[in-house]
Amino acid sequence: MKNIKAGLLGRKLGHSYSKIIHSFLAPYSYEMFECEENEVESFIKNGPFDAINVTVPYKKTVIPYLDELSDKAKKLGAVNTVVRRKDGTLYGDNTDFYGFSYMLDLAKTDVSGKKVLVLGAGGASATVCAVLSERGAGEVTVFGSRDNTLENVMRCKDAEIIVNATPVGMYPDCDGCPIDLSLFEDCKCVLDIVYNPARTTLICAAEKRNIKTATGLSMLVAQAKRACEIFTGSEIDDSKIPEITDKIEKMQENIVLIGMPGCGKSTIGRIAAERLNRTLADTDEEIVKLAGKDIPSIFAQDGEDVFRAYESRAIAALGKLSGAVIATGGGAVKREENYLPLHRNGKIVFLDRDIDSLDTKGRPLSQRDGVEKLYSERIGLYRAFADVTVKVSDDAEETYENLINALGMKGT
Repeated sequence: MKNIKAGLLGRKLGHSYSKIIHSFLAPYSYEMFECEENEVESFIKNGPFDAINVTVPYKKTVIPYLDELSDKAKKLGAVNTVVRRKDGTLYGDNTDFYGFSYMLDLAKTDVSGKKVLVLGAGGASATVCAVLSERGAGEVTVFGSRDNTLENVMRCKDAEIIVNATPVGMYPDCDGCPIDLSLFEDCKCVLDIVYNPARTTLICAAEKRNIKTATGLSMLVAQAKRACEIFTGSEIDDSKIPEITDKIEKMQENIVLIGMPGCGKSTIGRIAAERLNRTLADTDEEIVKLAGKDIPSIFAQDGEDVFRAYESRAIAALGKLSGAVIATGGGAVKREENYLPLHRNGKIVFLDRDIDSLDTKGRPLSQRDGVEKLYSERIGLYRAFADVTVKVSDDAEETYENLINALGMKGT
């Protein structure tokens, strides 16, 4: 198994998680192979691989160069797994079918007889529709980009399940959302094949409405597990899928620190970044870069509203990071618009420190309004934003340990 040369073929692979996922599955080498379309034929025929995955835009492109296809690959007209057999012939399969099937199971969603809206008319959509058909879905409506009009949407507003099979909402254009979920009052489940960010705007909208969800990371890991089985000829227990998904989530999600001015966000953030080998991003530092002056000067010369506008811009930019530690300003929670960019790809941690221990030096609002007033105004907002709350002590090391335990990252 160690001698297998595996990898991923695609055009742009800079943000792929495939290499790390496969490193958790088996000890073979796994490399990224970026090719332009005119290079695909030569690579498939002569490339340095024993087995590869294929991603967009080449899932159909590779088919003419393969000697045999699985029944699933033939049915879907797309290949995402290629194996060079001992006799030199090339076999193509499709594990996306398995991946989306797992995604449905994870969401505990029975599609039998249900009305489903599928967004997207490309290869991913074909896979989704094939799984839905096999599982006995009722009326399935597919919207390509040209079909996604308000008039058409209103005809499908009684859809019970919605699947996003488009790249809308994917990094770096995280603000995108393929539909207005508020129009679908009967919707019980939302599935989004996008895996970066961890939660798309569509998934966040579903969470807000207490609708069941599943994200693209579960599908990505599941299809990789099935591809690994094809590469090696060995079965892997399905329990590896949630185990690896959890590892990837913890590695890729930001740790976002919120709390009162002077509660220790910068200090704890620095320790966390060093111990976890992560980038430390500070919204106050980003604001200074945007404004070209320090924060007390912004307040004195431009006022709080201008400062908050800079802050929202800084949060929108830093929220697109992956695997970072982000320390926010004490008032980041004052604007509801700041929640989504922080939540989409992060776990938000409220660092709760006793009022008497808060440092007010160099903090304009703490000095102007008083700590007690600020705390009473913001405590509800901190709790509403936070995924977890960590009590801050005078011992920064102890607080860091409490943070890691609260995030379930002990030992990482």
